[in-house]
Amino acid sequence: MRSTRRLAATAAVAAAVLTAAACGSGGGNSSSAGTGGKASGPVTLSWWHNGNTQPLRGVWQQVANSFHAANPKVSLSINPLQSDQFKTKMPLALKSNNPPDIFQQWGSGQEATQLQSGKLADLGPYDSSWISELGTSAKGWQVNGKQYGVPYDLHVVGFWYRKDVFAKAGIMSPPATMADLNADISKLKAHHIDPVAVGSKDQWPDAFFWEYFALRECSATAIQQAIKGINLSAPCFLKAGQDMTAFMNTHPFQPGFLSTPAQTGAGSSAGLLANGKAAMELQGDWETTVTPALTSDKHLISQLGWFPFPSVPGGAGDPSAVLGGGDGFSCTTGAPEPACANFLKYVDSAPVQEKLVAKANVGLPANSAASSALTNSALKRVDQAAKAAAYNQTYFDIALPTNTGLALDQAIANFFAGKATSQTVVNSVKANSGH
Repeated sequence: MRSTRRLAATAAVAAAVLTAAACGSGGGNSSSAGTGGKASGPVTLSWWHNGNTQPLRGVWQQVANSFHAANPKVSLSINPLQSDQFKTKMPLALKSNNPPDIFQQWGSGQEATQLQSGKLADLGPYDSSWISELGTSAKGWQVNGKQYGVPYDLHVVGFWYRKDVFAKAGIMSPPATMADLNADISKLKAHHIDPVAVGSKDQWPDAFFWEYFALRECSATAIQQAIKGINLSAPCFLKAGQDMTAFMNTHPFQPGFLSTPAQTGAGSSAGLLANGKAAMELQGDWETTVTPALTSDKHLISQLGWFPFPSVPGGAGDPSAVLGGGDGFSCTTGAPEPACANFLKYVDSAPVQEKLVAKANVGLPANSAASSALTNSALKRVDQAAKAAAYNQTYFDIALPTNTGLALDQAIANFFAGKATSQTVVNSVKANSGH
């Protein structure tokens, strides 16, 4: 949903074991268990993931190959899909009698919505010996205390900036407060530089701003109660919208931001940052993988810095709290066990996590034992911020039930377009809560 992100066995093994499933195909389970439970013979796990482009697609193939080499009775049939395809394909698959055994999972309220299908497997009987390796990150893939999925990477949103562009405007250090940020915006505009790039055409980048203002204005308790109750009636959420209005009144964004895509082409918001046309972009840690493809600047990565969303004066939220999420997987109830759960354990093992970080640039590893694989200085700072955060708040559209989250994104997009108010944003959640 957030980005276009992402040992080898012999050729004979690869050809015999792994086949690309046809798009839309379901489970490839050949276990005698049939409907889940203990498998008594060779099994094939059908696997839908969002690594449909390189390098992640190739790395996932290598992971599948090496897992099979260590577990000859378990094969994998892989179906790579673009992230947005999961929005339409997974609801249909979970209503069918033949869903994939393993599928891409973003956790939280979206996972809770999927759980209503009765097709998500409780991993508790199989993961108790190793899930603690993931620390608190695994909680985002729990529903009512039960583990229905596991993350393989984590994401944190913050401001990515061009060090050289900051220097050109006389900005010596990243802003720590909103007053600092507003002052820097003025300096950049004085040098005829667009301060902040945003891809409002895709809507979800807009939500990052409003949600961060909510995190700074609202206490952790208020956020938790709002998500659980599917209700943003606490006054701090209205104040977040007012903060957003004040920020937008500084005119921080590039001209035509409402029609700018987030990550497609040099004219996207990521492309504007990559080519030095804008100084900053509020985005996830995948920025280091998205931007290089959008510019001919071979020195871009060395010029990219990162800083957390600034503190807001008078806000009840902890200024260290971060907004983010992650990617993971769930097993369905028809998947042969313990094969499915064992594969998820393998994906979260330190060696595989290190491969995902070093070779596929997935972001922050879910297993902190693999943090040493991070080499980029900006990503190391993101990792440090995540570890030091009072808490990591899941993106609101993922934390809330699916339809409610989409309604909130739409309301925030309308707010950015001048077609909604702070109150409209707040009301959008209750209106779509089903209560």
